[in-house]
Amino acid sequence: MGFISLKNVSYDYPGGFRAVDSVTVNIDRGENIAVLGQNGAGKTTLVKLCNRLLCPTEGDVFIGEKNTRDHTTAEISRIVGYVFQNPDDQIFHAAIEKEVGFGPKMMKLPDGQIKRQVDNALEITGLSHERKENPYNLPLARRKFITIAAVIAMNTEVIILDEPTAGQDMAGIRLLQTIIKTLLDQGKTLITISHDMEFVAENFPRLILMADKRVIEDGKPENIFWNFEALKKARLKQPYVSRICRSLDIGGRIIHLEDAVEAVMQRAYRTKT
Repeated sequence: MGFISLKNVSYDYPGGFRAVDSVTVNIDRGENIAVLGQNGAGKTTLVKLCNRLLCPTEGDVFIGEKNTRDHTTAEISRIVGYVFQNPDDQIFHAAIEKEVGFGPKMMKLPDGQIKRQVDNALEITGLSHERKENPYNLPLARRKFITIAAVIAMNTEVIILDEPTAGQDMAGIRLLQTIIKTLLDQGKTLITISHDMEFVAENFPRLILMADKRVIEDGKPENIFWNFEALKKARLKQPYVSRICRSLDIGGRIIHLEDAVEAVMQRAYRTKT
């Protein structure tokens, strides 16, 4: 049993639509996981079950020893923080530092601790120099980092990121990579929903692949991205690097650019000699 454990979990929305069907998943402390699948696969419902935004229709979700059925969303949110895909669903303060400090304030932390956690979150997300700004003075992509900072400031053990690369340019993606590394170094557990296969391939050692409301594969990216039957069922493609290597008939389950470059250079050297 992992730190987060879903046991035969199903969830039905009002009206009877089943979004997650008999899912069992275990996640250990400190893991860095991406959840993949097309729209309607059940990804968002699955992760909302992990922080008690939703309560399972069937089965049980445990966070540590806490069964989410026995606790409020507010109680579980002290352990599992959730960053929504659209930052405007979360932002409601007129200054960035107030937005980032809202969660710790609601947790009734001492003022000094709130300041330390807010300063740390703003530093990690590159927002320290904009702390007095109105969030809506920043473009949408930058507002995403405000909501990430707001969850980091709560110092939860688990952080869920819903489509963090959406709308980001390369600088934003690099910042996200730095944030992920920093949080993992701090011992956090990260769960990320993403449609960005390149970002996933470069940053996550474990993937959970969903299709038709179920988990169909759970494992290393070099295995899942070369499981063509599973990718077809999930209606996903390999990362570009993998597709190029296939087209060039380069052997090995390559998912990283540096591995592809090395393989191409080795082929060129063998051809030359």
